[in-house]
Amino acid sequence: MNNDEKKIFDIDLERCVGCYACVVACMDQNDIEVESESAFRDVSVIRPVYSSSGRLGYVSLACMHCEDAPCVVGCPTGALQKDSRTNMTVAEPSLCIGCHSCIMNCPYGAPRFGSDGKIKKCDGCLTRIEYGLTPACVRACPTKALKYDTKYNIEMLKKEKMLRKLIK
Repeated sequence: MNNDEKKIFDIDLERCVGCYACVVACMDQNDIEVESESAFRDVSVIRPVYSSSGRLGYVSLACMHCEDAPCVVGCPTGALQKDSRTNMTVAEPSLCIGCHSCIMNCPYGAPRFGSDGKIKKCDGCLTRIEYGLTPACVRACPTKALKYDTKYNIEMLKKEKMLRKLIK
């Protein structure tokens, strides 16, 4: 599979309205308890410093499933690996020793630890993807701000959007 055929996550910051539907979908898909655990996906507010509109922006972030994932490189036990079929960064909690090296290496703070001290993280809804379904967060996004598609298709959509803006 070449780079253009690999599927990636993308967010259109102009479309995200901070509704948290992606977070709720993540929690539902992964059976995360609202009272005691945090979702693998989070929405943050971007406060515009120089904005005449004063409009707040939002960004929905989770594991970015990096090509050369620093969390995988930093894990001494192999509890984090890249899935060769989907390119997702996946965890095997039974191999985790709870050293937190993955958190120290991840620039996005994606790895989490359960009450048992073992790694828990977004796997990109691997089971859904294996059955040809869209990741839960992407499916739930009412504004279509989140996308999961090939790198090529996402780049084409961005080019089309840029051309539409130039034409206006």
